[in-house]
Amino acid sequence: MTVLPESLLSRELKAIDDSSFRLTDFDGKVIVLNVWATWCGPCRREVPDYEKVRKEFEGREVEFIALTTEDPLAARGKVQKFVRDMSFGFRIGWADPATARTLMNGKSSIPQTIVVDKHGQIISHWRGYSATESRDRLKQAIEKALSAEASSSGN
Repeated sequence: MTVLPESLLSRELKAIDDSSFRLTDFDGKVIVLNVWATWCGPCRREVPDYEKVRKEFEGREVEFIALTTEDPLAARGKVQKFVRDMSFGFRIGWADPATARTLMNGKSSIPQTIVVDKHGQIISHWRGYSATESRDRLKQAIEKALSAEASSSGN
């Protein structure tokens, strides 16, 4: 199983509200990472589906993070409007080129979704959006990450 590199886990990421965070801030949680952009049609269709999943897992040990590959200087207004218009409740940040390259594993197509367990291991990683499959796929990957934790801790 692949583990997210420490350099990525500890890298400071800028949020769209000018705060910053690191993936290590969410130790002990399953992390859902979504790499997207406002200009990406499939990304726009994916957001409402993923929002439904996010709401289903509210109150559980899951952090939802969406990182846009757009330029923070050129696209800030457009990204903020998109997030408002779509009621996108994920933690939204900017994927700098090095972060995007690492997360996307050399594949430049978006959207990409990565589900990481509480130990930084990648449970599932896929590219693209499917109206019939993406929501269920995300739910199953999160459940798998949460149950892997339960079984490994002896609960």
